[in-house]
Amino acid sequence: MPALPSLLLAAGAAIVLCLGTAHLWLTFRGTALHPRDESMAARMREVTPRLTRQTTMWRAWIGFNASHSFGAMLFGLTWGYLALAQPAVLFGSPFLLGLGLSLLVGYAVLGWRYWFSIPFRGIALATALYVAALIAAAA
Repeated sequence: MPALPSLLLAAGAAIVLCLGTAHLWLTFRGTALHPRDESMAARMREVTPRLTRQTTMWRAWIGFNASHSFGAMLFGLTWGYLALAQPAVLFGSPFLLGLGLSLLVGYAVLGWRYWFSIPFRGIALATALYVAALIAAAA
């Protein structure tokens, strides 16, 4: 049976994995991540960024959303796996623990500043679980 710190951290990682998976699904299915104004979406399909003419703002939007999803899913899978299957490696590595915390805090700041309430609350909960895992591991 995994110890409490492992379970807490894995629970936080699972939240991030679920958010990333849902975000990937919404990126390619339905219109939840599309602008409410269809003329804006149409314009995004026509306009290129200043950086290059090899893509459109729409294609970049889809790519950014998908890659953002992959990052959240990678975090959830990796830290969840380490917490449950290799807790000595994870909890014995200040680098990995700090990296995971930094990512979650970064996501929380982005969520607070730029996202809507559901992903922000999910990331805030995942971060709280992660911090609780660190506290439990230190006790």
